[in-house]
Amino acid sequence: MPAPRARGIAAPFGDIVVVAVVVAFAVLPFPVETYRASGWLLVPALLPAAMMPIRRRLPFLALGASLACGSALAAMGVVSPSALLAVAFCCYTVVELRGRRTGLVTVVAAGLVVFVCNGLVLGGEFFDSTALQFVLFIVLAGALGDSVRSRREFAAAITERAERAERSRDDEARRRVTEERVRIARDLHDVVAHQISVISLSAGVASSALESRPERAREALTTIRSASRIVLADIGGLLSLLRADDGAAARDLHPQPGLADLDALVAQSTDAGPRVDLRRDPDAPPLSPASDHVAYLVVREGLTNAHKHGAGGAVVVSVEGIGDAVVLSVSNTRKAGDGDSTPSGHGLRGLRERVSAVRGDVSVVAEAQQFVLTVRIPANERSVRA
Repeated sequence: MPAPRARGIAAPFGDIVVVAVVVAFAVLPFPVETYRASGWLLVPALLPAAMMPIRRRLPFLALGASLACGSALAAMGVVSPSALLAVAFCCYTVVELRGRRTGLVTVVAAGLVVFVCNGLVLGGEFFDSTALQFVLFIVLAGALGDSVRSRREFAAAITERAERAERSRDDEARRRVTEERVRIARDLHDVVAHQISVISLSAGVASSALESRPERAREALTTIRSASRIVLADIGGLLSLLRADDGAAARDLHPQPGLADLDALVAQSTDAGPRVDLRRDPDAPPLSPASDHVAYLVVREGLTNAHKHGAGGAVVVSVEGIGDAVVLSVSNTRKAGDGDSTPSGHGLRGLRERVSAVRGDVSVVAEAQQFVLTVRIPANERSVRA
């Protein structure tokens, strides 16, 4: 993994320090003559210092030049600390920039060259401690370069993982927002659609009966007023729930209605429009709270569709137990001219989603004169999705 070049003053300052160290070891008056370069030998001893500023751009060139200078001085009988330190700096750079495999080969090759050259200068004393210390410097420089490279790669991996996790959180947040919008739209439809259809139907009754049957018009207006209060209260409760930061507002809301509230729903629908014939099976198995509420919504959606699209005849609502499930059906006559098309509005789409959430099935039959909504909901509470 290539390393990014140092920015700002870090790289120039590091080059200055490295050059100063190499120059210092080239001109220091070592007590042992073998390690002292004098006269024209200072040229190859100082040349590696000139290669240090380019060691990041051309690490192998800088390393080769430093090894060449060290080997030339060794041929003249001098062990050059400056050239050997320059070799160590170059090995550090190669391992840091070019990776572990290339760096290992480079460190081993450079160490062997230095080991042989120093041994020849010392008269065959290849394992002299003074000579071996330069080999050790090269190995330590390579290890330090590998450590720095590994730390940089680890930091890059952690940063990439954090960025990927952040993107995943953003995607999850967008998905949840989309799901919440769909849920709010579905809840709002469930709350408003039925009452609005009641208001619309009652307004039509009041308009047509205002002069001929004033008492009927007054009843319709009373129904409109009652339905308006209900829908305003329901919307207010929904908005309170959405605005609440904790569960305080939720505790003030009424429980969700279920099949036990069908009588009130049927009475309201009958007051607003066609007669509703409710047929209950007393032996129907009990439903879980979630399934019971979905069953109530099924009946309400069926009555809403009957108000909107029905021909005005009686609406038959059936609740019966078949096996380990509750089967609900809402049937009504259709207006002339609707043909055999099956309604597919937002209400039925949201109803299918709710019924699917409790592992139920929805069936819609739209014939020439009859519309039947049938829903089967399992009574086993364990079948309800968490």
